[in-house]
Amino acid sequence: MERTLFEEEHELFRETVRDFMSREVIPNHGQWEKDGIVPREIWKKAGDLGMFAMSVPEEHGGIGITDFRFNVVVIEEIIRAGASGLGFGLHNDVMAPYFVDLTNDEQKARWLPGFVSGELITAIAMTEPGAGSDLQGIRTTAEKDGDDYVLNGQKTFITNGINSDLVVVVAKTDPAAGARGTTLFVVERGMPGFQRGRNLDKVGLKAQDTAELFFENVRVPAANRLGPDDGQGFFQLMGNLPQERLSIAVVAVAAAEAVLATTIDYCRSRQAFGRNLGSFQNTRFVLAELTTEVEIARLYVDTCVTALNAGTLTPVDAAKAKWWTTELQNKVIDRCLQLHGGYGYMTEYPVAKAWLDARVQTIYGGTTEIMKEIIGRSFGF
Repeated sequence: MERTLFEEEHELFRETVRDFMSREVIPNHGQWEKDGIVPREIWKKAGDLGMFAMSVPEEHGGIGITDFRFNVVVIEEIIRAGASGLGFGLHNDVMAPYFVDLTNDEQKARWLPGFVSGELITAIAMTEPGAGSDLQGIRTTAEKDGDDYVLNGQKTFITNGINSDLVVVVAKTDPAAGARGTTLFVVERGMPGFQRGRNLDKVGLKAQDTAELFFENVRVPAANRLGPDDGQGFFQLMGNLPQERLSIAVVAVAAAEAVLATTIDYCRSRQAFGRNLGSFQNTRFVLAELTTEVEIARLYVDTCVTALNAGTLTPVDAAKAKWWTTELQNKVIDRCLQLHGGYGYMTEYPVAKAWLDARVQTIYGGTTEIMKEIIGRSFGF
């Protein structure tokens, strides 16, 4: 079915992004996976091409266009290149709304130019060793002390945790106030008491730096608080989660499409019992089923992108997109790996890397179980 989401300007942008991936990323990504991190200079090169935060106003280095379809192009070309180590999606899709929509004029002038150029890499620190999807269970605290807040706590599983220059930290300013006691702070690289722990050894996403972060009596100026008052953090987080979850869904469908394409090619050429693998009815049935499901998922996700641009994407619809597509991604890749036989288990084949990278998709951004709970509560039982 013909896809109608994009216009000519998006396809021209896609050519730019695809060329960047071919020149700067694909030849080097294997080494970055061995290193466990992507070098900072690649961020600056991407920033020079305008790949970050198009929604940033022109006076701060952006072009002032709020159109998530450009974000989708970046995501799809990263997936097409197999470049799972790039933390651009977090920076672009998750962090941009915090720095564009929740900052005051002084903060915008201070942070947005570097955000757009790739000189300031961002991260968000929500998850703690004892609190994952339960954001109200966080224990990191920020106590007011004069014009500063004193931040203490620990975070884990933080994407861009090693490279990040600006970390939005979720902390309790009033532990007794429940959801209304949470505030967001921007902690900057080099603040005394801010320490990075291990670059965590993960099952997949090997080139993506994912770290533990520690805050010991970190003095954060009130000028680094997001929002005019304390206690707004939980609601700020909830407001930005639909876009984050849609971004994960875009990754899921793009990854499923990419693996399906390589698997179909493999089945055309692979010989078994004197015949092409694709000539067996079981192979055709499996591919027919997967192709149909992925195409239907693509149509739903594209509709969600249109809704996001129109300001009508609901948390429930984003939750539907997130859980369904990420579970489908894992199903598709697993069955495609099976069609590859023993070669599918070899990391030199793209399907093996995709299989390892996909597993976290049903976990971060809210687990499948949390997504179903969000949808279930909408029934009003």
